[in-house]
Amino acid sequence: MSQEIEFQALESTAVADQRAADLHRLEDVPVELAVEIGRTRMTIGETLALGPGSIVSLSRLAGEPVDLLVNGKRIARGEVVVIDEEFGLRLTEVVSPARRLREAENSLEQ
Repeated sequence: MSQEIEFQALESTAVADQRAADLHRLEDVPVELAVEIGRTRMTIGETLALGPGSIVSLSRLAGEPVDLLVNGKRIARGEVVVIDEEFGLRLTEVVSPARRLREAENSLEQ
């Protein structure tokens, strides 16, 4: 014999609407975007020895996706493109909005 069970909603619509309204207020807040093509570790001596023509080896392979960071947090990955002699980024992967919101909320609480 089966019995129907009714589950209560985990989050009310009012709470979800309030979060959307709160987030809407932040749309005009400026943030810093950066494209990270790789990282490396060097000693201070190696860094001081850098000059024109020096090559710094990075942790990524050529052709590997680069990270798009907002205030130091990765929100997407993509490939570098050249548009009218300027560099750009074509996004190939975006961190889900739910994950970005969770991480933003966590950083606000700290």
